[in-house]
Amino acid sequence: MVLTGSMLFVPRKLLGIHVPSWLAPALGYAISIGSLIWAFHGVDFRALIKDYASIVWAWVPLAVIADLSVYVWQSVRWNLLLAPVKRVSRWRSVQAIYVGLFANEILPMRPGEVIRAYLLGRWSDARFSVVLSSVIIERIFDGIWLMLAFFVATLVVPMPRFLVEGGKLTAVFVAVVAVLLAIVMFRKHHAHAVVSTTRWATTLRGLVEDLHLMGRSRAFYASFLASLPYLLLQVLPIYFLMRAYTLDLSFWAATVVLLIVRLGTILPQAPGNVGVLQILTELALKLFGVDKTTAAGFSAIVWIVITAPLLAAGSVALIVTGMRFAELRRHAETLSPVPAADPQAR
Repeated sequence: MVLTGSMLFVPRKLLGIHVPSWLAPALGYAISIGSLIWAFHGVDFRALIKDYASIVWAWVPLAVIADLSVYVWQSVRWNLLLAPVKRVSRWRSVQAIYVGLFANEILPMRPGEVIRAYLLGRWSDARFSVVLSSVIIERIFDGIWLMLAFFVATLVVPMPRFLVEGGKLTAVFVAVVAVLLAIVMFRKHHAHAVVSTTRWATTLRGLVEDLHLMGRSRAFYASFLASLPYLLLQVLPIYFLMRAYTLDLSFWAATVVLLIVRLGTILPQAPGNVGVLQILTELALKLFGVDKTTAAGFSAIVWIVITAPLLAAGSVALIVTGMRFAELRRHAETLSPVPAADPQAR
């Protein structure tokens, strides 16, 4: 099993044991259904309806705009990261990101990351392995800032022990992957020596060279710094929805909600993290004294307001590509994080 931030590839055989292709998605759906049941168990639905009737709708469009703008900023960071290797169109990177988000919202196990890497590689004539590596680097950046922000939050707000321990494990994983990537990017001679023993030697040597170019560029560090506002921008939709739901909570509380949700949804699950997002939002709001019924109602609104615009924007982006979604899904299922042996592969 190879975990790359928000991407998960499950091999057909794990330690010699055949792993059915349906197993991981089935587990994701089971977790989501169980989480939904738990999230709304014991909720006072009459009070929930009253809460919905008192929503201040003027805040909702602001939440939608803020949510969509997050991914425009992500395209800025992605273009910065790829700049030393390949200049790509801003419009194309935005389009690829939204198509990938659309895939994540309707398919389990988040294949959208592979899909967006495939699309941008195809449109820019860049090697798929390089573009996919840039996606992995993005997730490492996200992981570093997420862990820093999360551990700052633990100093201010008492967190459940299992979340703190989960944060520590995630931090170790991010650190290990970051160190391995740094060796490839900044110690290319060592990396060349390792990849020369593989059957993909020619292609991997090209990948090492491209990663080395990324690491030596100022744009690499600019993209790392751009990952902090990318994280903070994700707080805005939650904060605006708190205002809409008349929750008297601060921007800091919205930040804690985001951090807990992001940490708890690192592993791919059912489409749109349904169920898990609700229970994590409730858990976070409980830290600020919000009752279960209010928290459950708010979690449902968050999921709808964040998911619906991404589905709409992603479907438009997909239509503009002129490609069928089934074709993109097939590519996500067949593409591997290991590059092809053909040195001309793109």
